[in-house]
Amino acid sequence: MTKDANNSVRLDKWLWAARFFKTRSMAHEAIEGGKVYVDNIRAKPSRSVSVGDEVSITTPRGQFDIVVERVSSQRGSASIASTMYRETDDSKRRREEIAEMHRLARNAAPEERPNSQDRRLLRRIKEDF
Repeated sequence: MTKDANNSVRLDKWLWAARFFKTRSMAHEAIEGGKVYVDNIRAKPSRSVSVGDEVSITTPRGQFDIVVERVSSQRGSASIASTMYRETDDSKRRREEIAEMHRLARNAAPEERPNSQDRRLLRRIKEDF
């Protein structure tokens, strides 16, 4: 991965290169939609990102709070992309807790849909509350 001469790169290009989004246009749309903050300020796609910037990203995979470690405008392998940032400990813990809650919710879900007798029972229970 090549570093830019001035050690900064457009935010949408960096998010794409760091593999948070599949395409630059998806990164651009997320930024425009308010899903990306740089140093706790809502960002624009053309904003420059440099080493040390704190970026908060909301993706379908969860919310990431990261610190930029390297800048690059070229997309490479996932192992190289993961060296471009460092995720904060709070962010990792929060995503692990959410993943655990989703796992437990899947285990608590019934195996099959309720039949008519079960639905009547559920309706009676809801009416009592």
